[in-house]
Amino acid sequence: MRDLTTEGLLDAVRAWVEIESPTNDAAGVNRVADHAEGLLRGIGAAIERTPGRDGYGDILIGRVQGTEDGPGLLLLGHMDTVHQRGTFGFRAEGERAYGPGIYDMKGGNAMAVAALQHLHAQGRRPRLPVSVMMIPDEEVGSPSSRAAIEAEALRHRAALVVEPSGEGGKFTVARHGIARWHIRTIGRPAHAGAYHAEGRSAVREMAHHILALEALTDHPRNFFVNIGIVQGGTHENMVPAECNAICYALVPTAAEEAELRAAVQALPRHDADVRTEVSPGLGRPPFVKTPAIQALYDHAAMLAAECGLPSAGERVAGGGSDGNFTGALGVPTLDGLGVIGGGPHTREEYVELRCLLPRTRMLARLFETLGAGVAGL
Repeated sequence: MRDLTTEGLLDAVRAWVEIESPTNDAAGVNRVADHAEGLLRGIGAAIERTPGRDGYGDILIGRVQGTEDGPGLLLLGHMDTVHQRGTFGFRAEGERAYGPGIYDMKGGNAMAVAALQHLHAQGRRPRLPVSVMMIPDEEVGSPSSRAAIEAEALRHRAALVVEPSGEGGKFTVARHGIARWHIRTIGRPAHAGAYHAEGRSAVREMAHHILALEALTDHPRNFFVNIGIVQGGTHENMVPAECNAICYALVPTAAEEAELRAAVQALPRHDADVRTEVSPGLGRPPFVKTPAIQALYDHAAMLAAECGLPSAGERVAGGGSDGNFTGALGVPTLDGLGVIGGGPHTREEYVELRCLLPRTRMLARLFETLGAGVAGL
C-alpha cells in the first residue's frame, strides 16, 4: 500500500470484516489468520503459527525486521468477534462503515498491517523490530493464548494494542481488571411440604453470599461486584440441594482484586449443613498508568496531532483487552490505538471513516520513531 487513502484503507478493513470469525468458529478465525498471514508474508515478515487448542483458532505472529536490532515492539490484535455467522454484513453509509467486528477490532488490525505495508512499499522499515501477534480468543478472555501473550510481552520493549479508541478518540493508558469467581452451595434435598424441616436449602445459603459479595461494590472506587448468573433447584416442591452462581467484578487495582478474593474465600457458613465451594474463573489483571506509559502516550499524542487527528485525551478503560496481560507484567503498554467509532458487540457496530487515514499514518510514524531514547524506551 504505497499511497494511503481513505478508500484504499476502507477496502482493507472490509477484507478483514467480511471474513466472519466468531470465537467459537475456529475455522472462521483461522481464515482471518490466513488473510493476515498473507499480508504479512507480502512484506517479508517471518511467520510463526501455533495451532489452536481447546476448540479455538490459531495464534499468529508475524515478525517484521527493524532498522535496529534488539527487543522490539509487540503489536497486539485479536481476530475473533462476538457476532455469530450471518448476524449482519458490511455496509458503508455516509461517513460510517458498519460490520461485524469492524470496531472491535478488525478495523484496528487492518490499519496496523496497512501501516507496515505502507512503510515496506516505500522502502522504509520500522525502527525497532515489530512482532504482530493476532489472538484467536480474546472475546472470551484469551484462555488458550494468555500464556503466549505474556511470554511474548516479556521479550519486547513495549506493547501497542490496536483496540478501538474510546470516547471519541482517546488512547487507553490503563485498564481495570476483571475477576470472576464460580460459587457453588450444596445442601440437602427434601419434600418442600411433608418433610421441609429435613431439607437444607442451597439457594437460601447462596442468597446470603450474594448479599455479602455485592455489598463490596464501591462506585467511587470503580469497584463493582455483580452476581449475574444464579442457577438453583430442580423443582418448586423440593428444597433445593444445589445452587451455582458466577460473581463478575470490575477491579480497578490489585488491592480490590485481593479484597474480593479474601471475601469470596471467607464466605461464612449460615447453615451448618450447607457446604460452599468456590473456584476462580477467567479474569484479567488490572494495569495502571506508569511513567513509561505516560511517555508512550505523550509521543503517540504528538504524532496523532501531526497526522491530522489529535488524540481526544487519555482514559482508563473499564473493559478488558489483552493489554491487561502485558501492562500487568510491567511492560509499557499503550492501548486504544485503533479506530474511532462505536456500537461494540451490537448490530450497529461502526467506524468513522475520517479516522482511517490519520490513524494509519500515526501508526506508521510510531513504528518508524519508537526506539532507544524515545518515549522512555
